Amino acid sequence: MNLPMSWDEWADHDGVALAARVAKGELTAAELAAQAAAGIAKVDPALSAVVEIFEDAVTDPGTDGTNLDGPFAGLPFLMKDLGPTMKGRLQEMGSLYMRGNRATADTFMTTKMRGAGLNLIGRTTTPEFGVCSSAENPAVYVTRNPWNTDYTTCGSSAGSAAMVAAGAVPIAHATDGGGSIRIPAGVNGNIGLKVSRGVFSLSPLLSDLSGLVSIQGCQSRTVRDTAAFVDACRGPAPGEFMPFWSSPEPYTRMIMRDPGRLKIALSYKWGDYQATPQIAAELQKVGRFLEGLGHHVDYALPDLDYREAFAAQTTCYISNFAIVIGNMLAARGLMQPPADLIEPVNVRIWEAGRHMSFADRARMQAVFNTTSRGFGAFFEDWDIILTPITALPTPKVGTTEYLTISDNPSVLDWFGNLWRNFAFTPLANLCGIPAISLPLATHEHGLPLGIQAIGKQANDGLLLQLAAQIERAIGGKWNAGEKPGVHVTNG
Repeated sequence: MNLPMSWDEWADHDGVALAARVAKGELTAAELAAQAAAGIAKVDPALSAVVEIFEDAVTDPGTDGTNLDGPFAGLPFLMKDLGPTMKGRLQEMGSLYMRGNRATADTFMTTKMRGAGLNLIGRTTTPEFGVCSSAENPAVYVTRNPWNTDYTTCGSSAGSAAMVAAGAVPIAHATDGGGSIRIPAGVNGNIGLKVSRGVFSLSPLLSDLSGLVSIQGCQSRTVRDTAAFVDACRGPAPGEFMPFWSSPEPYTRMIMRDPGRLKIALSYKWGDYQATPQIAAELQKVGRFLEGLGHHVDYALPDLDYREAFAAQTTCYISNFAIVIGNMLAARGLMQPPADLIEPVNVRIWEAGRHMSFADRARMQAVFNTTSRGFGAFFEDWDIILTPITALPTPKVGTTEYLTISDNPSVLDWFGNLWRNFAFTPLANLCGIPAISLPLATHEHGLPLGIQAIGKQANDGLLLQLAAQIERAIGGKWNAGEKPGVHVTNG
């Protein structure tokens, strides 16, 4: 097949650069789609990250109402198989139970993405219903880390993270209900922004009240791609339940300026959960680097009841996922989850959460409130909190204790174990505040380690400004300029 670019050239372009070339007439959207499809075919056998390619969207990027005059000019884009639906396309959510589930309409966010000129060319892997930390159930698929295929990509935006890291596409769709954009970005060497609540719409399936912790977003390799995605896709659908944040200027313009001198708080211990000494040392190294950029850096932590906050977060997940699973069962007239089609921990979550009372949820909301106020008070004195993305090294494939195929009989113990590794991401979802993972550090086993910057509500632009300042300071060489072993430029 004659492709328009060499793989080195393809990997050197971000999405904004590719769109600019299409706008200038140097390339066509169809050529980009063909190159992306070839890139996926090249790396996916080793990674198992793509569920399906939409051949019609590859052949004709204008299909499905993609606005080829939008800012992304027909850029090929992979959709996580969870969240926004695409009319007429399958959405199976990593579940045997949802096999053959076909969407009848585009959701609002899908319309925004198509309007931005993103050509939705396929679906990427996710754990069942997005619940656990890796897309890893041998009955469905096992998604592997492009840096070392013995390790997981984590999740739940597993396949999207792997495809961006492997260079198949520059940017891909992701969602985040407790770290599901930032964690896979962190362990695959990508950039992953969880925006503030009230930036991307969940319409029409959820309101921002019922979808309290869930956020849409993307995986990318450059700050400007993430900024351009937010600029193009943000905003409310008609009838939103809550106000939406707007930005005084587009983020793509804001990131061209460095932020002022920031007060940055380092933290690697949140309540009962703390990072390994090696990860804490990597965080400290990044802190020194930021001091070198002129920022004030010190150790500090919001004054919170962390134990209470994580308990409330767990209540939220159990009750939310129980409702999700319950609705899926009701749609098929079933009274309980079929054990051969739904993974064991998800069955236990349904059992634990299906009778949760309004009083339980009200207590949870009260803790969400005090936790959010605690972060709010902290951000009166500090601009940013910096943490590692994970507290422990990336798990190897087959580490079932974190997976929903685990045989752990206790849902609470299962979640507690999850927090031991993934404590630093979920409270940003609970509070609705923005957080970004940047590929700035390395695990002891040589895989990427993301460093997370958390900001106050609606300060998404500041996080992107800091990320862009760092990107300029390192000459654009995230991951110290290294590429993963499985990559379109190899072989």
